[in-house]
Amino acid sequence: MFELEKLVRENIKRHAPYSCARDDYKGHEGIFLDANENPFGNLNRYPDPYQKELKAEICRIRMKAEEELFLGNGSDEIIDLAFRIFCIPGKDKVMIFPPTYGMYEVSASINDTGVIKIPLREDFHLNVTEARKHLSDPALKIIFFCSPNNPTGNSMNISDMEEIISEFPGIVLVDEAYSDFSDKPSLITKIKLYPNLIVMQTFSKALGLASVRIGMAFSNPRIIQYFNRIKPPYNISTVNQVTAMKKLGERITTIEQVKVIKSERERLRKELESTDKVRFIYPSDSNFLLVKVDDADYLYEYLTGKGIIVRNRSSVADNCLRITVGTKDENNRLIEELKNIQ
Repeated sequence: MFELEKLVRENIKRHAPYSCARDDYKGHEGIFLDANENPFGNLNRYPDPYQKELKAEICRIRMKAEEELFLGNGSDEIIDLAFRIFCIPGKDKVMIFPPTYGMYEVSASINDTGVIKIPLREDFHLNVTEARKHLSDPALKIIFFCSPNNPTGNSMNISDMEEIISEFPGIVLVDEAYSDFSDKPSLITKIKLYPNLIVMQTFSKALGLASVRIGMAFSNPRIIQYFNRIKPPYNISTVNQVTAMKKLGERITTIEQVKVIKSERERLRKELESTDKVRFIYPSDSNFLLVKVDDADYLYEYLTGKGIIVRNRSSVADNCLRITVGTKDENNRLIEELKNIQ
């Protein structure tokens, strides 16, 4: 049975959040002499610490209540805060399914948290049987799913994820950074059904705002309250909030760009399959392809020498390159170089 208060670290439950000037006065007009700001300039005022206007628009689009949403300085901040809320350093553990997004393990190391690794099956889907062996471990506090997964590109079977979510008494964090490129349904619709579920999405991929660093976490309001309690007071700048608001107003453009990327993904797949350097291309629900080749190290260096930068993922997937879908011209250049290589 999921009992949130038993999962949260005692020091976090006792923690009194920092009270900033914008917590005391919530108005927008007046002579502001409360926050020791420079009175001159256009960017001299601290941002809204709870991003109320941006959250309202996101929730209108996603059809969620504002108290179900937390915004982080990128998804990486959300991951780190989850460790701080639920994992006692030197004692607790998390579970990951490699190969997967590397920041789960990096954050575990920073927070002195153990990691249970359950490798994905050969088809890059979850090994539910092996995972279930650890679900009763009282030290296991968080399970991380990445779906669609990075670097493999495939979506996990929803039934597999829900089986674990429903049985596990701890927190399950589902990272859906690439979900806009997938035709599979999002688990954001299940946060009321599963009180232990956190679903992450981002402005970095389909919305094209990687430099703005805004991650979204959807969960039940009690969990969201803990995230707000321990976050830095001004974790998202005014400039970034305004930029994100503007982008949300360009939904038609975003939808069209996603269509183009998905179309180019399939074209790129077909073209790459016709080259003699490619051995296999894994199914992808993301904006990239994981491509198995004869010699990933050589091919990576060759392409880099031609000014084409891909990602060598041989350290986690044997002789594999991860290739992001670019513009039509960029993809054509990649294809041309691969076909011309001797």
